[in-house]
Amino acid sequence: MLFLGPVYQFVRAQLEGRINHWPLVRLVMYSLDKTILYLVLFVLVRWGWRRLHHRPLKWGHELTVTLFAGYVILLLMLTVFRQWYYPWQLHWYFDHPVRDINFTPLVETLKLRAGFSQFDFWYQSLGNVVWFIPFGFGLPAVRRRRPRWWTVLTVSVLFSLVIETMQFLLYSGVADVDDLIFNTVGALIGAALYYLIF
Repeated sequence: MLFLGPVYQFVRAQLEGRINHWPLVRLVMYSLDKTILYLVLFVLVRWGWRRLHHRPLKWGHELTVTLFAGYVILLLMLTVFRQWYYPWQLHWYFDHPVRDINFTPLVETLKLRAGFSQFDFWYQSLGNVVWFIPFGFGLPAVRRRRPRWWTVLTVSVLFSLVIETMQFLLYSGVADVDDLIFNTVGALIGAALYYLIF
């Protein structure tokens, strides 16, 4: 870890072996650490680009964009780039058989419902919805011209497809149509909240 090493060691000493889902806690800690790194790089590149093109800074909008970028980076670290810190560490599996993708809606989620761990069921379904609410909320917030709801829907579906495709090609997760459905529902809830508030 580059930034959160001492915090991670403290949390590890307190929780490892004492909670059932320690691997999930570890994943979140590593993802946060990587998010800090790539968010700093994003801010530096964005600041340099604005300086190069003599664009004035609007601090409120820049804060919104930075928060949204941090959220997107964290989401990618949690779902796609779980094992790697740097792009050159990635290994692509282009010979991965397509039959490994679950194209049948809700079958795997219902199996989890009937299974041993209720946590896995709720994390797979409600967790995916909750994780994408900020995407639907933040997308209109970072745009100068507020997009229509169907634009938010389209971008959310495409972004979720990118995540599932990269999980499939990197062997970093299970490509599942259920994730696409739950992610899209979460994004639509986020967009609805944005339009209701603003």
